[in-house]
Amino acid sequence: MVDPVGRDSRGILQPGAGLQRFSLRRHAPSPAVARFVDRYWIVEWDLPEGEQHTQEILVHPVANVVFGDGPARLSGVRRTRFARTLEGRGMVLGTMFRPAGFSPFSDRPMAALTDVELDLDEVLGPDATALAAAVDAAPDDEAMVAVVDGFWAARVPPHRLRSENVTELADKVVADPHLSRVDDLAALAGCTVRQLQRLFAEHVGTSPKWVIRRYRLYDAAERAARDPDLDWATVAAELGYADQAHLTRDFTAAVGLPPARYAASCRAAASTLPADAVAAVGSAP
Repeated sequence: MVDPVGRDSRGILQPGAGLQRFSLRRHAPSPAVARFVDRYWIVEWDLPEGEQHTQEILVHPVANVVFGDGPARLSGVRRTRFARTLEGRGMVLGTMFRPAGFSPFSDRPMAALTDVELDLDEVLGPDATALAAAVDAAPDDEAMVAVVDGFWAARVPPHRLRSENVTELADKVVADPHLSRVDDLAALAGCTVRQLQRLFAEHVGTSPKWVIRRYRLYDAAERAARDPDLDWATVAAELGYADQAHLTRDFTAAVGLPPARYAASCRAAASTLPADAVAAVGSAP
């Protein structure tokens, strides 16, 4: 599991520019729900009149439930970049689940929610309306998080679920950058590749190959944002790629720019910011 309050900007594209236009605050889940919830995140912005900022996100292989700036909604795993344009003032609170973490709270296979955003009441029924109202009435971050955390805690199943085995497998992918083959992950799971693919489709919503690739690309994008002078052949080897060309192909498809150009664009964005803002890129809240 990614440290929910750790200081990293993984998934935020061009973090140096973005984190100067909005604040990002993260809160750890309670032990009661930590089996399924990775973190709670709060994004807040206050832009001058007439100014807009479009932020692109490389979304984790997880579901998010989001409150604020419109109806409460469930966002399934997104396989493409997500772009959101910010303007004026606003704030949103999200529950970021662990891989396969939302599966116990839904009666739908997660594959049916991939690349889909639904009003939360379509998934959770009338309880979602009451939950959204309670979040809206909460006076501060801690109170909002407590409301949402309590909602999930009341619905946590008492027994271990098969989906939690999938969560553990995703954790292994995060922990071992050289775990790059689906065959090897299936061996760790003690099942066939076909069985593993079915498990991931049901509980994550994507294939195990896609999950492995997404986590490797997070690492690559984060390194690029912090160090524009990387040796990308070395990075490719460290992330388990056969060669630099394979990393470049995957990175470009996901991020929209080749690694070296993305790193240069991060450096160019940072050069227009104050020195203390540049330092903050490496310490995103």
